[in-house]
Amino acid sequence: MEDSKVANLVDTHAHLDMVVRNERELPRVLEGAKKEGVSEIISVGIDLASSRKAIHFAENFDGVYAAVGIHPNDANLFSGDALKELEGLSENTKVKAWGEIGLDFYRDYTPRKVQYDAFEAQLQAASKRGLPVIIHARDALSECIEIISEFSKRNGIQGVFHCFSGSTREATRVLDLGFYLSFTGVITFPNAKGLRDVAAFVPIDRILTETDSPFLSPVPFRGKPNEPGRVRFVAEAISRLKKMDFLEVALCTTRNARALFGLSVQ
Repeated sequence: MEDSKVANLVDTHAHLDMVVRNERELPRVLEGAKKEGVSEIISVGIDLASSRKAIHFAENFDGVYAAVGIHPNDANLFSGDALKELEGLSENTKVKAWGEIGLDFYRDYTPRKVQYDAFEAQLQAASKRGLPVIIHARDALSECIEIISEFSKRNGIQGVFHCFSGSTREATRVLDLGFYLSFTGVITFPNAKGLRDVAAFVPIDRILTETDSPFLSPVPFRGKPNEPGRVRFVAEAISRLKKMDFLEVALCTTRNARALFGLSVQ
């Protein structure tokens, strides 16, 4: 590790219900994250069950917050009743975002029209609640940017493009929307030079850090299940790319996360 001093980091995107097999394992994961300087974690929903679980964890463990939403790969589960339940869940004070939502043309598990309808309905609900959105845009980045651009002309919306994997040009379009870009352990992969160039390009005041646990473990843990404590490796990679002190990167990215999601300082 690049700095022995304690940093305050935020893992803005983890799936804690997938990281642990049962709730009894969660204290170990959270303690491990704390030792790495991670003070806050947002546990992100992909459907109703995981959204409920995220809230449960947030209500019962310090430093954990929740995001609720239906992922595009699960958009076939979206309905008027599902939206009503999500709206009810979103009233919980530990819910800090709506997501993850968006489009996924890589898997195409659900018809694109179904994905579009679920995405736009959830954007509307998030805007109504005043919650930022967490955007999933796999092989559909331009389409997601266009939808949010059009939506923003009629409604106010803030958020983050999670696990950003686009080009510098696409990053500029996201920045023009007023959104943040979040980076994962992918920026530590040997074949990810293009993405590292993008991370170097994006202003530090618009960057968030995340793990997407249990996925995308950074080097040297690549191929192993990921955990929130490893967000430190993402911040360290950003500090190298920016030629900034690690603690300054930690301070800036944590400030960004708290500003966007309205997190309480622990």
